[in-house]
Amino acid sequence: MNAVTVSVSNITLLVLEPISIFRPPQVSACFPNNKSLISVKSSTSRRRIRRNPMRLVPLTRSSSLSSSSSSLTIETVEGQAPSESESEPVTRRLILLRHAMSSWEDTSLRDHDRPLSKAGQADAARVSHKLQQLGWIPELILSSNALRTRETLKIMQGQVRGFLEAEVHFFSSFYSIAAMDGQTADHIQQVICKYTRDEILTVMCMGHNRGWEEAASMLTGASVELKTCNAALLEATGKSWEEAFALAGLGGWKLQGIVKPSSSQ
Repeated sequence: MNAVTVSVSNITLLVLEPISIFRPPQVSACFPNNKSLISVKSSTSRRRIRRNPMRLVPLTRSSSLSSSSSSLTIETVEGQAPSESESEPVTRRLILLRHAMSSWEDTSLRDHDRPLSKAGQADAARVSHKLQQLGWIPELILSSNALRTRETLKIMQGQVRGFLEAEVHFFSSFYSIAAMDGQTADHIQQVICKYTRDEILTVMCMGHNRGWEEAASMLTGASVELKTCNAALLEATGKSWEEAFALAGLGGWKLQGIVKPSSSQ
């Protein structure tokens, strides 16, 4: 314990203590017979702090006492809140969902414009409930603009409110990139990092084979098969989506499972 007694008309005091045992000072003052008597007491704490340098304590708390002829200013150091750069990495979840089964009845339609079959419609409803049961509801949905992916999402939104509440963006590139060897994983990463935000923890990307199977396999390092309306559940950690992709790289995402609409697949 350190004690300092001063009786000077104007004084600024800096206290020299090890920061690991610092506790804010207690100040008491009295003025008998027009004389200033200031008593400053500092107590110690047994709790240790990892960093323990000796330094002059710059004060952030300010306490002032004044009379007609004297004043005292005491500044003390207190802990600072951690900056954003010191925040802990969090789990980022990525759902790679292939569209439900489409219909081939109308041969005059372009591939881009084929609708879902009746079986595909039923599968979309079932997979939405399975994702809900697992707690994998996306906050952001990035989807191919092909008719079969749009219809898959519309059915899922009608079944589970969480899909309806998610932010949604459609991309023609998700349709075309799926046919290009080795490019889908990188393209998905670029689109996610452009449209997501750090507070978003679960993203669902909806698209087509062969690109979606290939992307799931490249990101996880496993051999992933995605039949129609199958969803690969991937996880990585990072303070941001950019950091999650950078740290995991290719092969570093953890494959949590494949969600299928029925056990027969």
